[in-house]
Amino acid sequence: MLDFIDDTSDEFASSQPSPAAPGSEAAHPSDQTLLDAYSNAVIDVTERVGPAVVRVETGSRETGLRGRGGLGSGIVISPDGLVLTNSHVVGSSRQIRLRDTEGAVTDARVLGVDPDTDLALLRADGARDLRYALLGNSKNLRRGQLVVAIGNPLGFESTVTAGVVSALGRSIRSVSGRTIEDVIQTDAALNPGNSGGPLVSSRAEVIGINTAIISGAQGICFAVASNTAQFVLSEIIRHGYVRRAYIGVAGQTAPVPRRHAVVAGVDNKMGALLAQVEPDGPAARAGLLAGDVVIKLDGVVINGVDDLIRVLDRDRIGRTLKMDALRLGRSRAVEIHPVERKTTGR
Repeated sequence: MLDFIDDTSDEFASSQPSPAAPGSEAAHPSDQTLLDAYSNAVIDVTERVGPAVVRVETGSRETGLRGRGGLGSGIVISPDGLVLTNSHVVGSSRQIRLRDTEGAVTDARVLGVDPDTDLALLRADGARDLRYALLGNSKNLRRGQLVVAIGNPLGFESTVTAGVVSALGRSIRSVSGRTIEDVIQTDAALNPGNSGGPLVSSRAEVIGINTAIISGAQGICFAVASNTAQFVLSEIIRHGYVRRAYIGVAGQTAPVPRRHAVVAGVDNKMGALLAQVEPDGPAARAGLLAGDVVIKLDGVVINGVDDLIRVLDRDRIGRTLKMDALRLGRSRAVEIHPVERKTTGR
């Protein structure tokens, strides 16, 4: 009787690859594949969008003159030289230069600024057929999505950092004191000089304009969403500024005493306390007084001064709106007629 067991087992064993040592590259071939895919995605984005990123320089043109100049980044969004950057990068400067990745320098002029969203729109003088990037739809973003930041941090040109979308729908305070809504939080490393540069998706679409970092924190950076940038861009092109409604008040967020809320029959725990009312302004003409607490405007519940600012957008300019306010604990309904807010000249 022939015994095939030993021969078969030996042949099977010899045909099998020997197990890889723990920690070796062969033990986890999928890890290497993922790393290559990640690297290729970042490389592809950098090669496609990088040439459209410019260095924004402000200050005196005279090399020997000491003056207060600024340095930031910008992104070209059209072949005829439209450039998005931060308003705090531009500031009040009237002398602006753009330097591309190849070292070419051109002067630029400001088409409009919007400090409320920390955005500015520039046009490169005499420049045509520039490399440019496309604005994407920031509403399609998801937490954990890969993003790439490109800019000139600390003067180091064409620097690329990668990270993920850490959170969506954040609100931060702008230099004008208003809140910037729908802000993207990312852990892609940003430093001074990155301001105004693009935050780019893996599809090479600009989904944010880098705007702020938190001093002392690590991995907490913010970008203005591309949909907000698109709105500001269209307003500046059409009007030279962003149109917003104005009622002539200064206020602050304040709690609504529970007994006042019960008497008035409202659910507000907070409201917008009017600290000042401009004489002969829309609020004054509506009969509002300092000390009134706004709790509703045009059907929208107001839980603070930020809610009041948010509601006063361009769509409510020139309309007659119903406003509910508390005065000495009693609810009052008034009609108010917002006007277009005056812009400050550069």
